[in-house]
Amino acid sequence: MFSGPDRELLRDLARRLAAIAALPVQAERRELWKQHNSLEPVRPMLLVFPEGSWVELVPFKSLRCEHPVARLFELELRQRLYHHEHFPDDTVMEREWIVNKAIRSSGWGLEPRRRHSDTERGAWAFDPVIVAPSDLEKLRIPKIEHDEGETQKRLEAAADLFGDILEIKLKGIAQMSYHLMNEYTGLRGLEQVMIDMIEAPEMLHDAMGFLAEGHRRILEQCIEQNLLSANNDSTYNSTGGNGYTDELPPAGYDPDRVRPCDIWASAEAQEMAQVSPRMHEEFILQYEKRLLDPFGLTGYGCCEDLSGKLDAVLAIPHIRRISISPFADVERSAEKLGDRAILSWKPQPAHLIGQFNEARIREYLRHAIELARRNDCVLEIILKDTHTCEHQPDRFDRWLEVARQEIARVSS
Repeated sequence: MFSGPDRELLRDLARRLAAIAALPVQAERRELWKQHNSLEPVRPMLLVFPEGSWVELVPFKSLRCEHPVARLFELELRQRLYHHEHFPDDTVMEREWIVNKAIRSSGWGLEPRRRHSDTERGAWAFDPVIVAPSDLEKLRIPKIEHDEGETQKRLEAAADLFGDILEIKLKGIAQMSYHLMNEYTGLRGLEQVMIDMIEAPEMLHDAMGFLAEGHRRILEQCIEQNLLSANNDSTYNSTGGNGYTDELPPAGYDPDRVRPCDIWASAEAQEMAQVSPRMHEEFILQYEKRLLDPFGLTGYGCCEDLSGKLDAVLAIPHIRRISISPFADVERSAEKLGDRAILSWKPQPAHLIGQFNEARIREYLRHAIELARRNDCVLEIILKDTHTCEHQPDRFDRWLEVARQEIARVSS
């Protein structure tokens, strides 16, 4: 598939990754995550996801492969190596290469429409395609299809390229994550959905009911076609964290036929951030609860402030991980959660831009860590949504150094 130079470069990067994955620290971190995800007391766990900043840390122009697919493989490997070399967090580097099954969805019958900015990476505006209740009739239940031939080609290509260096792991759907309000506002428009809660509540309930039923039937299709994959491993979980746990899968597990009760799932509704707890429960959470009920462990939330809605969130079936965003009241959240669920705290990413104020960052992190300790919280600190570091990669390194020092101070 790739030229000799591309192939040798990728294999060399894979060998470096395999050597890192063999370090004893990986097994230590894996065990810490298992305890943490089971709500056993360990030190606060720490993760970094550069996300938008990756274009500054590993620029695409720095890649050496020529084939476009080889460049994507190179990018993934170089990001994993960079992470190990620069980010002393609790990421477990696994000796694996994930091959995703070729799974397609026919979609919902309507596609979101947007008005895009002329500015590079600029904001876009909603351009609604659902403008009247009758437009809901255009929605269709998605049909899920698996192209087994394409999957086999991907598997064979990965085995040929990396099979003697990395473990080739075939994955179907390992991230079950529900975003009903995001899907609907993409079709209806966010401002209009806010108005609908008052002026057209029945229409909004009809839409949520249809999407929830659609996702229930998507899950049925995934089960029928045997497309679910275990995620009690390094799989990204909810909006941060991972799936390492000894609690899943439960008794009766068949690795050749994964069930919903064997895996983690999650949901979020960032669009409802400014909505009251009552309306949040009425218009979205009741539907999300039904969808999450079949799964073994669940997570909830993303960038929305849930600190005033935690009673309802804690009632989600099998809830284990709850996102406490930069905009949430950490003190109130810590008091409410205690050791009932993981407090998945997302510190403010804006601290990496403008003037890098190390003293302010230290005080900010210390405050949250001490609040968590005082309330017996199971705390994870996840730096994400870092869309830029203003081309100063060392800011991540310095932020992590401060975080590690504060975790060690509180944990000693």
